[in-house]
Amino acid sequence: MTPGAPPVDPAADPLVGRLLDGRYRLDRPLARGGMATVYLGTDTRLDRVVAVKVLRAALAEDPEFVERFTREARAAAALSSPDVVAVFDQGRDAATGAAYLVMEHVRGRTLRDVLRERGSLPAGAALRLLEPVLRALTAAHAAGIVHRDVKPENVLVADDGRVKVADFGLARAFQTSSLTATTGVLLGTVAYLAPEQVEHGSADPRTDVYAAGIVLWELLTGTPPYESDSPLSVAYRHVHEDVPAPSTVVPGVPPAVDELVLRATRRDPAARPVDAGALLAEVRAVLADLPDEHPTLVVAHSRPDQPTLVVPRDEQPVERAPRRRRRGVLWALVVALLAAAALGGGWYLGTGRYADVPDVLRDDEAAATRALTAAGFEVEIDPAGRHDEVVPVGRVVDQDPDPDSRVRRGAVVTLVLSLGPDRRTVPDVAGQDVAAATAALAALDLPAGPTVEEFSSQPKGTVLRTEPAAGASVRPDTPVTLVVSKGLEMLPVPSVVGRPRAEAAAALEDAGFATAVREVFSDSVPKGVVAAQEPREGTAPRGATITLTVSKGPDLVAVPDVTGRRLAEARAALEAAGFQVRVVDVPGGPDRVLRTDPEAGARAKRGSAVTVYTF
Repeated sequence: MTPGAPPVDPAADPLVGRLLDGRYRLDRPLARGGMATVYLGTDTRLDRVVAVKVLRAALAEDPEFVERFTREARAAAALSSPDVVAVFDQGRDAATGAAYLVMEHVRGRTLRDVLRERGSLPAGAALRLLEPVLRALTAAHAAGIVHRDVKPENVLVADDGRVKVADFGLARAFQTSSLTATTGVLLGTVAYLAPEQVEHGSADPRTDVYAAGIVLWELLTGTPPYESDSPLSVAYRHVHEDVPAPSTVVPGVPPAVDELVLRATRRDPAARPVDAGALLAEVRAVLADLPDEHPTLVVAHSRPDQPTLVVPRDEQPVERAPRRRRRGVLWALVVALLAAAALGGGWYLGTGRYADVPDVLRDDEAAATRALTAAGFEVEIDPAGRHDEVVPVGRVVDQDPDPDSRVRRGAVVTLVLSLGPDRRTVPDVAGQDVAAATAALAALDLPAGPTVEEFSSQPKGTVLRTEPAAGASVRPDTPVTLVVSKGLEMLPVPSVVGRPRAEAAAALEDAGFATAVREVFSDSVPKGVVAAQEPREGTAPRGATITLTVSKGPDLVAVPDVTGRRLAEARAALEAAGFQVRVVDVPGGPDRVLRTDPEAGARAKRGSAVTVYTF
């Protein structure tokens, strides 16, 4: 038998009688759930009865789900525990496309059926039923597997009394399917979901511990702690309300069992037992201390030849009339003393040896230790401590067990002291590549946030700076943005040759460049106009300097006044000024300069000819 819904009509099921992969014959349906139908089948190769879970067709068509289903099934198959429903095989039938899981067939019924028939159970019976469930979960947690869907439907009670847990890991596969919202599985299990599953979808061994605590609550009371027509309402209460003690519904539940349920169902996962093994140890300890379900009063006779009288406490012993009054008084005294001893022992076992844990949160270590020691508890200090944004350094930020928990006297209370706010200094990673910078941040528990690129003279891929800036003090897990160089920004160079100097410089600056100017004389380019530029065309990095060659116009020189000078002296002066000399001699004179053309003081191009008239 496997967990599921009510049996299915064989005549309405086309898979009945089929042979999956030429090996597994589907004999009749057993139950149908939100994600699969379970069949009683036969492994024709080994000639043994098996249970075959066949996925819904819609799920089998989801490749991502089938891949995860296969992986989780293999992990579950690796579990070796007598308390786990064994997984023999998994596959996909080539003819029908059906994805299936072959499991051990357990003849019996589910824990849900037991609850329907019996209602609430006595504390001892409930804990003994939970023991094999926790043994199965302990084996799973040791193998790194979280069940994620612990509920009475997944607990099988065999006809021979064995208890087994089914469907390990399959909830995880199912939660990844795009069909989760339409299958109804979440709606069916919301009563057992831990707060972190509802809020974040996260699960670890403490999630199974929470669900096991809810199952124990239901075993003790007959119903889950939260019930409503609206699954969202139930989920909300898991997140925002503490599970009440079972004794608030069923008076008489022992305080130790109440405390066990409350510890397993703490909303804060850190306040629960760390895994199923830890909860199992607590269950066994409570079981060992529980009085008998039907306690009796044992009265021993003073004469050895008379048998011991065992009288149920809820019945009055029928005594024969004593032969002598003295003997009757003696027996009444013995019975009274034994009754008082029994009552005292019962008080001690049930209540007397338990005490409320004092609330020492925010106390300093010395004050907290004094308060706990005075209440009869031993104290241990967690050497790791814990950072906290509010509680000052050295004060108690957490205690285990929680304040006001009902715990056995002499138990150890572990105190966690505050280390104050946890802050990390953003390292200076400028100049490093992205991989090295990311590693430096990760070493300080600072994740690298989105990378932002910008143009820079630094080589491409080099970290330029961080946001927040290097040296900033931030909380752990604060994303740090890396600003990374994407190299030089190359821009097209506009041509400004032939444009006036100011206009050319403005055009280049608008294009993203700086300018430098050198002036030259030019006979062909007007003064103040760009005669050339370097580079003339193509591209250049943003901010690069473009050199402009600007015309100063022709190179004009004033003609020296050489009138009246001898020819040789005049020639020397004119050539020194940069002119060529041409002589026109007027006969009859004393060989002196009469005049020049151009005349003295006029401006002429350097290198041009000046005509000298002599007489």
